[in-house]
Amino acid sequence: MKESGRKQVGGAGAAAAAGASPCAACKLLRRRCSKDCVFAPYFPADEPHKFASVHKVFGASNVNKMLQELPEHQRGDAVSAMVYEANARVRDPVYGCVGAISSLQQQVDILQSQLALAQAQVVQMRISQSSSSEYNNNNVSANYSPPPADHHHDQNPSPTMSRHRQFDSEAMSSHGVDTDTMMIMDEGNIGDSLWSY
Repeated sequence: MKESGRKQVGGAGAAAAAGASPCAACKLLRRRCSKDCVFAPYFPADEPHKFASVHKVFGASNVNKMLQELPEHQRGDAVSAMVYEANARVRDPVYGCVGAISSLQQQVDILQSQLALAQAQVVQMRISQSSSSEYNNNNVSANYSPPPADHHHDQNPSPTMSRHRQFDSEAMSSHGVDTDTMMIMDEGNIGDSLWSY
C-alpha cells in the first residue's frame, strides 16, 4: 500500500513537471527553465518569434547580461526596445531601425512642407479678399453722385429782394417817375438784349 502511494505521488510530480512548459528562450536554447529564469517574464512560450529575432541579432548571452544589469522595472522597456530593433534589423540588415527612423523623418519633413504651403495659400487668399473688398468700396464712393439741387426757391424772391423792389418803386414815385412806364422800358430793354445775341 505504501509503495503504491509513493508511486502515485511520484507520478503526479512527474506529470506536473512535464506539464510546466519552459519559456521561449529556454525552449529555443534547449535548456531547463528554472523558477528564477530571467527570460521567462518577458519571453513567454506562446511568443517564440520574439526571442528568436533577439537571439539572432544580439545573442542570448548578451541579452541575459543586459537584463541582469538593469533593475526589474526597466527590463520590460529594454526587452521591447530589443525586440523592435531586432525585427528592424531582420527586415533591413544594413540600416535596421535607423532606416525606419530616417523614413519617418522624411515623411515628417514632407508633411511640414505641405502644411507651410497650405498656410501660405490661406494667407494669400485672405490678402486678395481684403484688397478686392477695398477696391469695391472705392468704386462705390467714386461713382456716388449727389442728388440735384432744388432750384424752386430761386423762383420765389426772398423778402429782402421784395423790400428792395418796393423801396425803388416808392423812390421813383416820389420823384415823379411813372413806374408803369419804367416797367415797359425794362421789358423793351430785355427784348433788345435777347435779340442782340
